[in-house]
Amino acid sequence: MTLWVLGLNHQTAPVALRERVAFDAVALPATLSSLQSLPGVSEAVVLSTCNRTELYAIAEDGGALHGWLADQADGLGNYLYRHHEADAVRHLFRVATGLDSMVLGEPQILGQVKEAWAAARTHGALGAGLDRLFQQAFAVAKRARTDTRVGANPVSVASAAVRLAQNSFARLDDSTVLLVGAGETIELAARHLSDGKVKRLLVANRTLAHAQDLASRHGGYALPLGEIDRHLAEADVVFSATASREPVLTRAQVTAALAQRRHKPMLLFDLAVPRDIESAVAALDDAYLYTVDDLERAVEDNRRGRREAADAAETIIELQVARYIENLHAGARQEPLRRLRSHGEAARQEVLAKARQQLANGRQAEEVLDFLAHTLTNRLLHPPTAALREAALSGDLELARAADRLFPAQAPYTHLKKDDDADPAP
Repeated sequence: MTLWVLGLNHQTAPVALRERVAFDAVALPATLSSLQSLPGVSEAVVLSTCNRTELYAIAEDGGALHGWLADQADGLGNYLYRHHEADAVRHLFRVATGLDSMVLGEPQILGQVKEAWAAARTHGALGAGLDRLFQQAFAVAKRARTDTRVGANPVSVASAAVRLAQNSFARLDDSTVLLVGAGETIELAARHLSDGKVKRLLVANRTLAHAQDLASRHGGYALPLGEIDRHLAEADVVFSATASREPVLTRAQVTAALAQRRHKPMLLFDLAVPRDIESAVAALDDAYLYTVDDLERAVEDNRRGRREAADAAETIIELQVARYIENLHAGARQEPLRRLRSHGEAARQEVLAKARQQLANGRQAEEVLDFLAHTLTNRLLHPPTAALREAALSGDLELARAADRLFPAQAPYTHLKKDDDADPAP
């Protein structure tokens, strides 16, 4: 079984394609179950954010995983990347650390990776292999962010959007801003808008209590999502980031709002994947629509300024990848020894239980000792004896040479010291 990573991100696929393979919390259980039903797949984790959808799996090969993911949308296969073994480990470590993010070193991605790991565990898709890998990824990300400045003063997509708004025609201290949603991205936007002394803040959300909570913390006004048409015309700037599978703002709604505004321009930031605002809005004369892909250019300066810290983090990751793979291979080499010891321990317990039963039944100790020694010897030697006999018949010289190394011709026990009779350490 091999570790595989398959997926697409902001570097390989546009938002119009990424949104078609975004798996939300509701779809995740069925998605994980579908992956586990694939032939040769034993473990799976799905990481789905606004900038990426990735499958992490322990599987016999990546073919079934690639086919499954490619079938989620027409033409998707041309945009997928695939990594296995050390490359897969390196990819996860870079993702968790924020080195593969649109905003270099962003802190939100580590929380999203942890949520993906927890979801897989909750739904029974996580095994020892991926659990160990993700736990190590969390440790590596923490060390990289502690030992370097890759996570210092991070610029989020939300803050980049607010900065772009500040540099546009809409002065925050003279603007009404409408926030649609109440999740982490909108929370970040609200914080930056409050710091920027926004004149008026409206918060619309499907769950009114969540909108009220966010609005109360940032001096805004809450309203249910169903009333957005009544207030959209008031907004000079709109930020939207919900988990909706369908657009929450249509071209018709924005057209009506612009008419009420007497075609005063409106700036809209769609920070969601799948997108919240119909792409046709961009064609309206007085509407200026930006998506998460558009914001990548706005954060390029941040990426260049933090390249040195990122290089230091990459060095840490390379060392940790090598160590992880080395430990993984060492564990695999120890597996035959563990099986041998397990077989010996099982035989010892079984024969010892029978010997004690014979003593309890009144059988002579000398006879019981003879039974114990004879039976235990047979139990321990039967598997290697049968294997060597088969090797002799088939001409397997490699196994015969290994047996010569394990059991040299001279009697190995005649020179043991008295203390050597103790059970060897595992």
